[in-house]
Amino acid sequence: MSSPNKTQPTKNSVNQFIAKIQDLQKLEDARVLIDLMTKLTGEKPVLWGSIIGFGSYHYKFESGREGDWMRIGFSLRKNDITIYIIPGYADLEDKIDKLGKHKIGKSCLYIKNLADVDMSVLQEIIQFGIDCMDQKYPRL
Repeated sequence: MSSPNKTQPTKNSVNQFIAKIQDLQKLEDARVLIDLMTKLTGEKPVLWGSIIGFGSYHYKFESGREGDWMRIGFSLRKNDITIYIIPGYADLEDKIDKLGKHKIGKSCLYIKNLADVDMSVLQEIIQFGIDCMDQKYPRL
């Protein structure tokens, strides 16, 4: 039996959470990302700890570990906005090259603010992540 993920969905208000953001640019970027991800997923935002997530899926690894996680989401860190594209960025080199100023991890895209990136390319990247998740973990 595996232990549950430390990060779980909460009933806390996303609007109250973002209202506490002091940095006005980050606040505006959060609103833009919430609107964009809501539109692309058809899901309402939910707080998973300090991550704003959209949709969820149940995974089960060969090791036996299983749990629930968001389909896509983002968090507002001190220095960056972190966008979580769960399938990762391996198949997105052509789009990533056109995105603009960013850093990348396995499933994390780090940007300072949305003004640093091409929003149409970011939308394509987010849509790709959603489509991959819907293929691998069909919505019920």
